[in-house]
Amino acid sequence: MTIEAHIETLEKKHGALEQQLHSAMLHPSTGDTEIAELKRQKLKVKDQIERLRSQTHH
Repeated sequence: MTIEAHIETLEKKHGALEQQLHSAMLHPSTGDTEIAELKRQKLKVKDQIERLRSQTHH
């Protein structure tokens, strides 16, 4: 898999996590820990994307 393809896959995952987070925040029954975990996962994916992008721009 090329770096560009990997970035694209991660961007899709980031978008899916964004949707899950938005949905979770709309439901009062969703616990704070679940929301925090989704935010952590989303941030981790974003960091991976940024790290890969910095490698392609050198």
